[in-house]
Amino acid sequence: MPTPHPSGRPLRVAVVGGGPGGLYAAALLKRLDPRREITVWERNAPDDTFGFGVVLSDETLGGIEHADPVVHETLQSEFVRWDDIDIVHRGTRHTSSGHGFAALGRKRLLEILHNRCRALGIHLRFRTEAPPDLAQTHDLVIAADGVNSTTREAHSHVFRPHVTPHHCRYIWLAADFALEAFRFEIAETEHGVMQLHGYPYAPGASTVIVEMRTEVWQAAGFSDLDENESTERCAKIFAEALGGRPLRSNHSAWTTFRTVSNAHWSHGNVVLLGDAAHTAHFSIGSGTKLAVEDALALAACLDEQPSLERALAAYEAERKPVVASTQRAARASLEWFENLGLYLDQPPRQFAFNLLTRSRRVTHDNLRLRDAHFTGAVEREFGCEPGTPPMFTPFRLRGLTLRNRVVVSPMDMYSATDGLPGDFHLVHLGARALGGAGLVMTEMVCVSPEGRITPGCTGLYDGEQTGAWKRITDFVHARSPGTAIGVQLGHSGRKGSTKLMWEGIDEPLPDGNWPVVAPSPIPYRPDSQIPRELDHDQLADIREQFTAAARCADRAGFDLLELHCAHGYLLSGFLSPLTNRRTDSYGGSLTGRLRFPLEVFDAVRAVWPRERPMTVRISATDWAEGGNTAGDAVEIARAFAGHGADAIDVSTGQVVAEEHPQYGRSYQTPYADRIRHETGIPVIAVGAISSWDDVNSLILAGRTDLCALARPHLHDPNWTLHAAAEQGYDGPGAVWPDPYRAGSRRPQTGRTDAPKPRLTLGT
Repeated sequence: MPTPHPSGRPLRVAVVGGGPGGLYAAALLKRLDPRREITVWERNAPDDTFGFGVVLSDETLGGIEHADPVVHETLQSEFVRWDDIDIVHRGTRHTSSGHGFAALGRKRLLEILHNRCRALGIHLRFRTEAPPDLAQTHDLVIAADGVNSTTREAHSHVFRPHVTPHHCRYIWLAADFALEAFRFEIAETEHGVMQLHGYPYAPGASTVIVEMRTEVWQAAGFSDLDENESTERCAKIFAEALGGRPLRSNHSAWTTFRTVSNAHWSHGNVVLLGDAAHTAHFSIGSGTKLAVEDALALAACLDEQPSLERALAAYEAERKPVVASTQRAARASLEWFENLGLYLDQPPRQFAFNLLTRSRRVTHDNLRLRDAHFTGAVEREFGCEPGTPPMFTPFRLRGLTLRNRVVVSPMDMYSATDGLPGDFHLVHLGARALGGAGLVMTEMVCVSPEGRITPGCTGLYDGEQTGAWKRITDFVHARSPGTAIGVQLGHSGRKGSTKLMWEGIDEPLPDGNWPVVAPSPIPYRPDSQIPRELDHDQLADIREQFTAAARCADRAGFDLLELHCAHGYLLSGFLSPLTNRRTDSYGGSLTGRLRFPLEVFDAVRAVWPRERPMTVRISATDWAEGGNTAGDAVEIARAFAGHGADAIDVSTGQVVAEEHPQYGRSYQTPYADRIRHETGIPVIAVGAISSWDDVNSLILAGRTDLCALARPHLHDPNWTLHAAAEQGYDGPGAVWPDPYRAGSRRPQTGRTDAPKPRLTLGT
């Protein structure tokens, strides 16, 4: 039952903006209730349009078919479809097939929607600014007036928009011929890297987008060129892709992409739709797609809910999570192109695979299903033996060879007594070693009683603890040969003397507290202890505690040692300018803030056996204004590598309580990726990596060397072996313990093979 006016009469609806989203919303609302009076205001002429082609996904088309078969039938007859993606880099073209794309001209799409609206009796007012009092004269106002929405800005105190500019300039152009496939082409010029995104949208026409970082755009002189000169220059740069043909423009201008989001999508009877509510970078083709899907959802909610207020709330609740997920993928894609220069020297097929999987929505398994030939060629170039998934290839760190790329991430268990690991730790770590991971890491093992986070934290500061740890490493080496076990050494710093996690994470103990120390006397939270600032003698004592713990770790039989310099614990506290306010040689610049962590690293490296590797865990960003950034993380990693670190374990945050992390799928991996490519040091990626498909994708794309997983191993100690079984792999990278070998075959579920799915640009 369509949402009525409180009086029972049909709604009067005003749509501000005559783009695809606004027009389609108008058509759907009128189709659902022909009695509705609907008017669309558009400041431009009906045949004005900016840009050229529009790409819609099969999913979106399915929604259109269900909601309006007339529009769907017309679109189906107009679409240009293709399956291939061409990636051209350094004169070599690699083609990946099996992708489903559908596109048509934006002008033609608008014509179709204009005709549909007129046929339904919708009033279209072109070359007309929307009156400012629509919210008073209409029951519902749909603000579909684009990225620069005046409606949104008029109520910005309620919508609370957040606009993030990015680092590239781009221009929309067209070519009067149809490209054979979706084409990415890279041009390495004297001014820097430029890229072309192109796709056909009609039998004789293609959209061509040229993009580059702003500093490259400026160095190339585009800032001094007019529209025609820019168009000619782009055609010359990408002459090979265009076959020497010209490009044409259409009110085209160089633009900096801006990501738009809003805290709220409605205010009274005004609701945002499409780019007014959100934007997603064109490299995943989701602008028009999202606007059309907004229209579908809004119409459905107005049809289903008994009141306008509830309908708008339901619309926002339904669309916001979907859009947020798309924006995360779009941002990953956008940032990949912003940092394109990092990947230019990758092997050709790996570069192509990296580009295709840049959004983290397209994965190794997706591509293997769609184009086994392409994916197999990438795997062979990477060094995979036939039938071996990337995650089960070996990796060498100094004198230690890991049989696969899976790491059981350090996870505090808070289950020790006086720092002593017990039966729980034997079972916990032993089970995960039997589960097939290449490397199993302990929790943060503390170097002194005062260096514990909680009373339940383990330590390595006396002989009894050393013996208890040796019991665990002996079990791992005897019962799971080929699995390495590493120890993570750390000191809690100002985050010590707190409750067990499940009793109140980071909350001070109610009694029995021990004094905490830090680079500077700044508490972690308002209710935390104020730490004592360490003097030089105390720094020397702590340095010796680390070396003593390292000697104990050697006697305990650990294969690898990791120094914990992340998450706001003591050594991390020295690295961050938010927690280190010292004015001596251990503070100030990044060089000064690195001094003590590097001294500790050097002292530990000096006593740790030469053939055994050392890694360092860092927080690659503090997620807080004024804190360490990704650029700082590169320099921190480079410094530790210069002192002999064999790999950097790249985490983020937890340095200050007032952080604002940006969570999402594999959300910390871009930091590891950047460190790996800028410094050349191996990295361990960690954070929201949950599936074996994620691991294969990240490894094969060259974004990381190892993947550390925490929660998946809490859910399933045999996660790695089960990943092997699910992929049909039974090789040296995943060895089942003899007592468990009978369970190595994946149980039959009775499922039949599903139809081959199709990728779309929107994935």
